[in-house]
Amino acid sequence: MNLVARQDRALLVGLAVALVVVFAKPIRYLLDLASEVERSSGLALVPALIILTVVFVVHQQGKRGEARAHAAMAEADAQESATRAAEMELLVTFGQALGRSLDLDTIRAVVAEHLPKLAETSGAWVMLYADGQWVSLTESAADGSDRVRACERAVERAVISEAVRESSAIVREGHVCLPMTAGGRPVGVLGIPQPAAPLSDGRERLLTMATALLAIALRNAQLFHEVRENSLRDGLTGCFNRTHAMAVIEMELRRARRTGLPVSLIMLDIDHFKKVNDRYGHLCGDAVLAAVGARMREVLRGSDLKCRFGGEEFLVLLPETPIEGAKRVADTLCRDLASLKIRWKDETLAITASLGVAVAYPAEFDTPALIGRADAALYRAKHHGRNCVRLSMEAAVAEPAFNETTV
Repeated sequence: MNLVARQDRALLVGLAVALVVVFAKPIRYLLDLASEVERSSGLALVPALIILTVVFVVHQQGKRGEARAHAAMAEADAQESATRAAEMELLVTFGQALGRSLDLDTIRAVVAEHLPKLAETSGAWVMLYADGQWVSLTESAADGSDRVRACERAVERAVISEAVRESSAIVREGHVCLPMTAGGRPVGVLGIPQPAAPLSDGRERLLTMATALLAIALRNAQLFHEVRENSLRDGLTGCFNRTHAMAVIEMELRRARRTGLPVSLIMLDIDHFKKVNDRYGHLCGDAVLAAVGARMREVLRGSDLKCRFGGEEFLVLLPETPIEGAKRVADTLCRDLASLKIRWKDETLAITASLGVAVAYPAEFDTPALIGRADAALYRAKHHGRNCVRLSMEAAVAEPAFNETTV
């Protein structure tokens, strides 16, 4: 700390001059005494005194300079500590928010909120690597082939190549890219537009840690989605299981009551499936079920719920679809299944299916009742020769043009 302010130095100089004036006679006496001693003893006291005084002043100046340097270093350390504390606070907040996120939508919201602060730019972006494709996680990366190329090159260098395993920043296509990996697998790339000056070590370190947190969160979300999907789907056919279907049907009925839009249901049963098992064995029956499930996923819309209801029975829920639309879908599915050829050992199997169609009543909440009407229509199709589509009784009366139609 400087005890003497700059404006007080003039006062000190004046005080020193006054002291010299006041003590002029004693000073002259001391100088004369020193000269007398020098003449009598041959010693050079005055030059030595001047040298000691100069050395003392220089030493004091050096100490003050060293003190100022230490103070500057302490201030710089304090600023760096404050900066690191702020960075760690941002990083901890980011990590806590990611820790509460188990799906991509939530992670996307967290990234949109925190990434600009961490990267100190609104142009930061994140691209995911899923199923062999690059998908944007941030709006700023929604369209840009240069970013896709940057991601591909960054991953090729830092992930796919066995020679490089670092997570350091890589400059590609005008972007600073940090590859995200989890468990040795590519998850995505975090990038920012290349700044005019290189990233500081602290900023690169912060982004590297943020990238690691984001990679783990994304991988956890992928695993959570896979586990959830596996728990909801039938492992043989790839269709949803009965428990999940019942919950979705109930939810769609509630939504239909709010919106007033129709909901239709198709129940499908493979004709003479028991004969397939009896003649070719249950492994062949499994192959038939798997082929039917695959064809249903190919033919039907992604928004249509495909469910294995039990045994060789399937359900198809058609949201926002009236009975006539459901009838057309059922006809198409019936024809496609009839044309399906299934290879089993040295033989080619052909199958057919019977389908029943029902539509939900206005304001209906009774899921079992809707399924029961579709099941009754299915058995009418069985009774009328199989390989055909039948509507539930109330729909057949309301829509006579579709009644008793055989494919």
